[in-house]
Amino acid sequence: MYSPESMRAEKRAVAGNSVLAAIAITTLKIAVGVATGSLGILSEAAHSVLDLVAAIITLFSVRVSDKPADADHQYGHGKVESFSAFMETGLLLMTCVWIIYEAVRRLFFHHVEIEPSLAAFLVMFTSMGVDFWRSRALGRIAAKYESQALEADALHFSTDIWSSAVVIVGLLLVLLGRAYSVNWLRDADPVAALFVAGVVVYVSSRLARKTIDALLDAAPAGARGKILAAVGSVDGLLEVDRVRIRRSGNRYFADLSVGMARNVTFQRSEQLSGAITAAVQGILPNADVVVRTVPRPGQQENIFDRVRAVATRNNFNVHDVSVQDLGGRLHVEQHLELDESLTMKEAHDRVTLLETEIRRDVPEISTILTHIESEPATIEPGDEIVRDAGLEKKLKELARGFPEVLDVHEVKVKRVRNRLYISCHCTFSDGLPLSRVHDVQTELEIRFKLAEPELFRVLIHPEPLTDNRR
Repeated sequence: MYSPESMRAEKRAVAGNSVLAAIAITTLKIAVGVATGSLGILSEAAHSVLDLVAAIITLFSVRVSDKPADADHQYGHGKVESFSAFMETGLLLMTCVWIIYEAVRRLFFHHVEIEPSLAAFLVMFTSMGVDFWRSRALGRIAAKYESQALEADALHFSTDIWSSAVVIVGLLLVLLGRAYSVNWLRDADPVAALFVAGVVVYVSSRLARKTIDALLDAAPAGARGKILAAVGSVDGLLEVDRVRIRRSGNRYFADLSVGMARNVTFQRSEQLSGAITAAVQGILPNADVVVRTVPRPGQQENIFDRVRAVATRNNFNVHDVSVQDLGGRLHVEQHLELDESLTMKEAHDRVTLLETEIRRDVPEISTILTHIESEPATIEPGDEIVRDAGLEKKLKELARGFPEVLDVHEVKVKRVRNRLYISCHCTFSDGLPLSRVHDVQTELEIRFKLAEPELFRVLIHPEPLTDNRR
């Protein structure tokens, strides 16, 4: 993984070297083109002038694009590279217009005698060597850091190699025409210039398509489908509603909206969001991913889940939900915890609202009975924690009436606000159904309260036999 400092240094160095090379090559081509009168060389010189301008723009853009995001540019400054590449496209098209105009003029209206010289060939071969060197250097850094501006420059100079070769062929054909008195070969130079223009148009079309896509935030080809497939395989998602991708410089930004079961906890939602982010970054490395979760009814929801979903939507905590079928009519009983600081009227109004919404969302329910419990908002100070041998003995004797209870231990007695609390651990067999465990706990608590009326609360903690043997 590269550091931001090394990335900036390499990008600026290769862009600066490209500017220096462009200055040297442009100067040589202009001098030789004027001396020989070759339209091919002059067209290459014009192309090189615009390449120089493009190289300067590229150098400027890579200096700006690497700036970090700020309050006014929250996605960073990477779009500067796309805009730079777009400007280069325009400059290339301007080059084509001039080359085509001058070539047509020389072919049909104003013939120009050119004087191929050794200097002309040396300049063109030198140009090809320099273009090969800098296209390789620019392409390597562009691929390494996914720089559109450097990629555009590299593409320019790689095609310059072929266009220079065409100009050399044109000059050779002119020499052959003179040597063998073949008059039609005198038009080889403007024809070569037209071929150069064709190459430039082709390059421009490729650049234009890529830069316009980048400026219009077009998603990379095939990326959306791959992301849908990768995210769709995340266990726990119900659906993927939306995937949006945009690019700024060498970084992608992905925005997803996904459906999750509405009874999923915040912690589980965060876990799923992390898995989704990892799946997206497997397709687009280092992408900035934002996940929006939308609650959806699960396909396997039962009536209990639907009741709890309504309560959760209203930020209520319900428990001990039971549903009875009374002559074909469903009756629901539930316990609802509310802030102990509420008045009776306030609590009842909230219960009424909850019951109304439950009936609306679960129309199968005929009646609802809600037991209101106060949810403690303060930590209760305990006066003492004692061991009462008599109470402990009585509890164990009552527990023997339940064959499912294998052991009773860790019996503790507390007095909080002058109320007596008792707690204990009970051992059950590993395979006992949880519903039966709950029934035994409830019955044992009832019997113990009947035996000891002064008890305010009895709490039994169930444990499996294997856990108790450790």
